[in-house]
Amino acid sequence: MQMAKPVVVAGAGLVGTAIARELAARGETVALIDRQEPGRGTSFGNMASIAVNGFDATSRPSTWKKLPFWMMNPQAPVTADPLHVPKMIPWFLRFLAAGRPKRIREIEDAGASLATRALDDIRNLLATMNAPGLISEATCLQLYETEKAFQDGRDNLDLMDRYGLKYQVLTGEALREHEPLLNPAILKAVLLPQNHFITDPFGYVTRMAEDMQARGGELLRGDIARIERDERGVTAVILKDGRRIETDRVVVATGMATADMSRAMGEPIPLETERGYHTQIMAPGGGGALRYSLIWPERAFMVTPTAGGIRVGGSVEMAGQTRAPNWRRARILVEHAKFAVPSLKVENTTEWMGHRPATPDTIPVLSASAKTRGLFYATGHGHLGLTYSATTGIVMADLVMGRAPAIDLTPFRIDRF
Repeated sequence: MQMAKPVVVAGAGLVGTAIARELAARGETVALIDRQEPGRGTSFGNMASIAVNGFDATSRPSTWKKLPFWMMNPQAPVTADPLHVPKMIPWFLRFLAAGRPKRIREIEDAGASLATRALDDIRNLLATMNAPGLISEATCLQLYETEKAFQDGRDNLDLMDRYGLKYQVLTGEALREHEPLLNPAILKAVLLPQNHFITDPFGYVTRMAEDMQARGGELLRGDIARIERDERGVTAVILKDGRRIETDRVVVATGMATADMSRAMGEPIPLETERGYHTQIMAPGGGGALRYSLIWPERAFMVTPTAGGIRVGGSVEMAGQTRAPNWRRARILVEHAKFAVPSLKVENTTEWMGHRPATPDTIPVLSASAKTRGLFYATGHGHLGLTYSATTGIVMADLVMGRAPAIDLTPFRIDRF
């Protein structure tokens, strides 16, 4: 009897591992390949947030009009390395093109199709893996220091109204009762009752990989050298150490590295790295424990009680993949967090930087190849890799197995650029 060829999933981050686990749960033979253990790449440093309201089209004019001022301010939410800016001009022109009103609405409709089911899909996944404790029942506060900042952020509230997401505006004593540790200088907050967070992001990926293996999936360490194909489609994956895996279906979910792999297959995906930073604080000090995760849109950072301590992170740095980390970015975020939570102590810390893969229209590629039968791509999740992880696993498994996906994937096709 001939052995079934495995579905090869390249990339054991949040996205790839979720896809591999879902395929194994449906009875497919799966081989998940990465050069390091699952969850050790960019997925390791995410802010643990299930950000169901985070699918705003960042290409809107209200964002890009601020960019010249941000570029001159080292503490701004977005910054860029001047030496890298010329290299990202083609990506940035596509970003501007995605800012047309009609296109913004299409982008947000697409994001909503993933985000509005994200929490339920993650809960169902964790229940199936017997790991419900990996999601916190605590939710999120979105902070505003001034009335002007709140009014400037109305786009996000309008977005939530449009797609039926819940929220509650808190001020004064009601805000202090919800989160006593907040600086009194913070005027308003929006309570986001559907924005939960994961208590151990690395553990989340690890648990998915373990569940995949328990269902018969194989976890392989190695670098992919190339994907072989002929007129029929995909035929094999060749690793750099010479191993050859016969297969007729490959899912490429390798984050920023997907840009090179897709280019080699003749259909380049325009990805840019949004370098993000975090500081993990394992001894956050007195004053009590935070009741909520906190997000401050104006300063583009989050504070999340996760991974056994407090994680402070966020921002966007456009500086390519080879430049050394600028740890000042992480320390600026910690200073913002200390302002938001004056009792926060910063002791026993580690700093981290990772490369979020971002498309110019801010929605991911979830697609079969337009050129090669049996080849699929899942990348470009930007800040929402964890949020979209379980849902991505479901819809990509549908694609790979030739089923009608649970949502319309037309907006996420690879040939849209």
